[in-house]
Amino acid sequence: MTGLTHIDEAGAARMVDVSGKPATARTAAAEGRITMSPVALTAIKDGTTKKGDVIAVARIAGIMAAKRTSDLIPLCHPLALSSVMVDFAFEAKSIRATATVSTTGPTGVEMEALTAVSVALLTLYDMAKAIDRAMRIGDICLLEKSGGRSGDYAAGNPAA
Repeated sequence: MTGLTHIDEAGAARMVDVSGKPATARTAAAEGRITMSPVALTAIKDGTTKKGDVIAVARIAGIMAAKRTSDLIPLCHPLALSSVMVDFAFEAKSIRATATVSTTGPTGVEMEALTAVSVALLTLYDMAKAIDRAMRIGDICLLEKSGGRSGDYAAGNPAA
């Protein structure tokens, strides 16, 4: 036995069988940032980019990405999501994206939250690249998750 959940005894990749796990309420939140020039940040904030409301489009992209995570991440289970929220906060030199995802099911939604944040940030880049091609995407991380056998997790909490 390899001890890895996505590798079988022969070393082949496999999707984990979750059919015996109970359906429980599960949530996850993730965040990330895109750093950019003051000109790009102001254009996005003021809604003056040539592509329109960049934040609205990035929010929709993040929600759609969460729903399609199993199409993007190999061996990830397709889930019926109950809720996906993607929010943005303007910071001094960046925009922080946060995604919160929930479901009731046999497996968690961490990958869906991380995917939502990643695609939302990529969409911000795509829609503002004419203003600033040097934008940097980073700091993508899981903030917290709840539910399931492994219990709760909160970033920065040593007990988690």
